[in-house]
Amino acid sequence: MGIDLGAGSLKATIITNTGDIAGEAAQPITTHIPHPGWSEQDPEEWLYALRTAIPAALASAGIRAAAIAGIGLSAGAHIPVLTDSAGAVLRPAIMWSDQRAAAQATALHETAGAEIIRTGLNRINPTWTLAMLAWLREHEPATIARTHRLYLAKDFLRHALTGTWETDFSDAIGTLMADNATGDWSLALCALINWNLATLPPIKPATAIAGTVTANAAAATSLAQGTPVITGANDTTVELFGAGAITPGMATVKLATAAVLSVATAGPRVEPPISCYPHIIPGMYYTATGTNSCASAHRWLRDTAFPGQTFADMDAMAATIPPGAGGLLFHPYLQGERAPYWDPLLRADFLGLTISHTPAHLVRALYEGIAFSIQDLIAGAPDQNLSTIRLLGGGAQSSTWRQIIADVTGLTIEHPESSDASFGAALLAGLGTGVFPSPQAAITTCVRLAETTTPNPKTQEFYANLFKIYRTAQAALTPINHHLSSLRGA
Repeated sequence: MGIDLGAGSLKATIITNTGDIAGEAAQPITTHIPHPGWSEQDPEEWLYALRTAIPAALASAGIRAAAIAGIGLSAGAHIPVLTDSAGAVLRPAIMWSDQRAAAQATALHETAGAEIIRTGLNRINPTWTLAMLAWLREHEPATIARTHRLYLAKDFLRHALTGTWETDFSDAIGTLMADNATGDWSLALCALINWNLATLPPIKPATAIAGTVTANAAAATSLAQGTPVITGANDTTVELFGAGAITPGMATVKLATAAVLSVATAGPRVEPPISCYPHIIPGMYYTATGTNSCASAHRWLRDTAFPGQTFADMDAMAATIPPGAGGLLFHPYLQGERAPYWDPLLRADFLGLTISHTPAHLVRALYEGIAFSIQDLIAGAPDQNLSTIRLLGGGAQSSTWRQIIADVTGLTIEHPESSDASFGAALLAGLGTGVFPSPQAAITTCVRLAETTTPNPKTQEFYANLFKIYRTAQAALTPINHHLSSLRGA
């Protein structure tokens, strides 16, 4: 069984030892935005989702809990859960998309930027836990004073199953508080924010068995007591592995809440502000760079403009509109932007609206705008020799969107049969419990392609010209976005 906590839902997936989906279930998760630029979730809601999705997945598979050989977990990186000495959660979890810590990130970069990059592989920005904790120390000192333990999101879930406390190195690097050279927490980086190392969990291999399902957890989730639970890894790490990207140069793009481009590398590739994380394969790493709003923008458009419609309805609309959306452009900066601009003050827009545009044009423009944002990621990636991308996430189910991305990027798009983080987490569980003898065996046995989409040369040429306009408009609107942001703040 693989369990993944995504930005919009918690999903549990059960696979066979040949990689077939035996059963799965998901439970929605609410994201709260109490202030512009903030993004938080309630860890107690995660636990409710865990207790709901697991028995539903077991029922979907039609199997007894004792048939589960092992459980793997994943969740978004960077997300801290702080608890007191009694184990109570002290505040909502700050999400990776939260932008509140921009000032703290800037200050840390100015005072210790070179040391942070040299030690932790990455340049600090509001996404990283180090900046979030610096904000909390400044604005919520009482919370910090009461903090007894820090969990990363997946580790908080695993603790609910096993009662144990640990993390893996991909999540440790994601805090920007770990030392890549030693594989442990960095006293120097933690000292930058006066953080107590005693609150940080031990670091274990992602496939190590962290513990077993306790009697209380078994009663709450319908799992079998004693089922092994492995440490797990962050969602992008398990997705890259679950897509079969175990050779340097292989790349994935995930169309989920954010759109994330990941490229497997033979060793650390430190090229800030592009992120670098450890791979599941020992000695390998991967680069990751993302645009903040992907499926979240899709959901926003549905909820705002198409109440009562489904994503399938919107997909059918987009398919009826020719490339270019009738001269309509969309910049998907609904929550500021990460790569390649790293600007929390950028804002989304529909540019070029006329009275002739229909709702279907809006959806097509959104698909194209996110594809252009992905092309922005690819253009800024360290590896410029990509020919193929494996497309993951819920958005990859759309044949229209797959073709748009192929035509915008000029790359062949491969769509694996199973690509959810929960699938990758289940593969890790199989590795950790010996169901698969090696990572290569797990991939060879379980990872299969469903579709391959090649670019249309004529449409590719059209989109290349439109992408130039997209970028010109982005640059021209940046000072206007900054001005609007200052007015809203005032």
